[in-house]
Amino acid sequence: MLALLTDRKSGEVSTYDVPAPELRPGGILVRTQYSAISAGTERATLELSSKSLLAKAKARPDLVKQVIDYARQNGVKAAFDKVHAKLDTLTTLGYSCAGEVNSVGEEVHGFRPGDRVACGGGGYANHAEMNFVPRNLAVLIPSQVSTMAASLTTVGAIALQGLRQADIRIGEAIAVIGAGLVGVLTIQIARAAGCRVVAIDLSPGRVASAVEFGADLALAADNPALVSSIKEFSRYGVDAAILTAATRSAEPAEMAAGILRDRGRIVVVGDVGLGVSRSVMYAKELSMALSRSYGPGRYEPQYEEGGIDYPIGYVRWTEQRNMEAFLDLLASGQIDVTRLLEHRYNITEGAKAYADLKNGPYTAILEYSGASTVSKKNVPAVVAVRTRIADEVGVGCIGAGSFASSVIFPGLQSIKGVRLQSVGTTSGASAASAKQAFKFENAEPPSELLNNPHVGTVFILTRHDTHATLVAQALLAGKPVFVEKPLAVDREQLAQLQEVYDAQILAGCAPFVMVGFNRRFAPFTEKIRQFFAKRREPMLIHARVNAGYIPHDHWIHGAGGRIVGEFCHFVDWARSAIGSPIYSVAATGLPDGTQYRSDNIAVTLKFADGSVANLLYLANGDRSIPKEFFEVFCQGAIARLQDFRTLELARNGEVQKFKSVQDKGHHRELQLTIEAIRSGKPSPIPFEELVEVTETTFLVQRALATGEVIRLAQTDRAPTRSAPPPEMPNSVQRNSAATGDVACA
Repeated sequence: MLALLTDRKSGEVSTYDVPAPELRPGGILVRTQYSAISAGTERATLELSSKSLLAKAKARPDLVKQVIDYARQNGVKAAFDKVHAKLDTLTTLGYSCAGEVNSVGEEVHGFRPGDRVACGGGGYANHAEMNFVPRNLAVLIPSQVSTMAASLTTVGAIALQGLRQADIRIGEAIAVIGAGLVGVLTIQIARAAGCRVVAIDLSPGRVASAVEFGADLALAADNPALVSSIKEFSRYGVDAAILTAATRSAEPAEMAAGILRDRGRIVVVGDVGLGVSRSVMYAKELSMALSRSYGPGRYEPQYEEGGIDYPIGYVRWTEQRNMEAFLDLLASGQIDVTRLLEHRYNITEGAKAYADLKNGPYTAILEYSGASTVSKKNVPAVVAVRTRIADEVGVGCIGAGSFASSVIFPGLQSIKGVRLQSVGTTSGASAASAKQAFKFENAEPPSELLNNPHVGTVFILTRHDTHATLVAQALLAGKPVFVEKPLAVDREQLAQLQEVYDAQILAGCAPFVMVGFNRRFAPFTEKIRQFFAKRREPMLIHARVNAGYIPHDHWIHGAGGRIVGEFCHFVDWARSAIGSPIYSVAATGLPDGTQYRSDNIAVTLKFADGSVANLLYLANGDRSIPKEFFEVFCQGAIARLQDFRTLELARNGEVQKFKSVQDKGHHRELQLTIEAIRSGKPSPIPFEELVEVTETTFLVQRALATGEVIRLAQTDRAPTRSAPPPEMPNSVQRNSAATGDVACA
């Protein structure tokens, strides 16, 4: 399909042929017919992208601070690589579109294929021929409204939410400062609500047009009679001022304060400076509020991605209901957007559309009819096909996020005998971006990647709650799998994955699963293992992880949480260092209060050989202190490791000290994985051990809840133990007597 993308490094806009998104539960696939370009918001994004690295830093000091904090914990090189990986990407554009429902995902009601819908949301309502849209970000289009007009729905919801924040009443006088796209829609909606409107803008052309859009009075911002004219118009000063301008200057806010009545209201919709004088605000006892995009629910993952709506009795106007209200205004004829639809371009002319916006149009409408053919076929089922892995390993990667781009992809590129064959993501744009940046031969949807006969090995680098399902699908497709941690996020996922793995064993296959527990492969970890290799006593490990705070709305909390998704690293490190099965788990933690999510914990693991590991995982510390600290005590000797940069080994009064650039074992992990796949050897970490570590994280959660000491059940894993893993087969083996056709990995 075709999509309009921008290069984050240069700001250049181009039309790309990218994989179409796949249907997922909780949303719909929409065949886009029209999308609206926002002259303000999207142009500002492109202008930032086109700046030099230094200019970007000056424009976004908040991001610079994040980079500095990251460098303190992970090193300058890691921070440098992360920044450049972020910049070397193609990014989707757009947030307001309309089209036809192509297919409906599970758990979605109220939409049917063929319905006309308006869609919103950056990353969802993209300038692309096909979009996956969560159910709370789509609304049905009334029959009286054209699909083209409905493509402005999200922009209209922004204007509507600004007026709701102003709490406008019939008969009030409203000033709209900034008569651009959002401004002229605000003018019309305010008039429809029974208000008298004055429009203010720097551009004489916009001032003249504001009257045509319904303003009762329109004034140039530099008009010397501005204040007196507004006083005459409103009698007392305006009741509310809506700032829809885009400028770093605080002049719009200062102007608003000057023309408001006593106890008037300022609502900030646009990106403007807020340095208004306290004396003016105080003298009139003015109030100021910011309007957050389309309304309640915006930027809330449970609402937008999880599909959990707010009860109408408590939250009348969510972002979805604001979108519906705007369409109702269009349907009733109370607002008219005809003039905003004059500048139309085919999706293939997207770059020209953005360039033309510099000449003054409010918006540009992109059309998609006839641009290219987008298949309406259902996503094909995974077919169990396996081709021989020869000297060169054809790698297919599902997922192309920040970690994949900064660590995994460069790591694979550096290994001889690896061919980056294919990359697949739920967003076709990110797949196309990764293909371009890392020279993958192909970009395609994940389901097609799993079926691709040229993909010999699958790397799964997606969000945690998708891992187990994708691992199972890759195994059923007959492919070795590397998956970033965790292996699964709950017992049900783990059990289902074990069933697939065991079925392959019973069918005479040698399934290959490797999890990204990289720290056990770090050079300093290997030195510690060698240092204690001849031990005859149990070990005691103390580990402290200054993990740092993650906000409640971060996706990881809804995808298994930090214990399963991050703490697992340190369970595995202890398991690797001790080299004995985990016997029992005990855990306690600080109260979460309103800030934390079970991420200030103290865990004690006991091992079958009598060893003990005390693991502290903390979110309530300060990031200026190194993140990871380990001490190992055994048989008159001590090892002390700090952040994989320094290591001290002490025995018999002698201390060996080692220093290195931070190396957490990622490269060695990838090397060993590829070597094992090429040579037909088992995974560098046995599957039983991967299951053991994963199960331990589930028991940590249970121990926190119950306060009990919980022993790991030594489950009979006969299917995986009954036969040692044979050499990797060169051709597909099938056994229809098993649970179904099985392709060997």
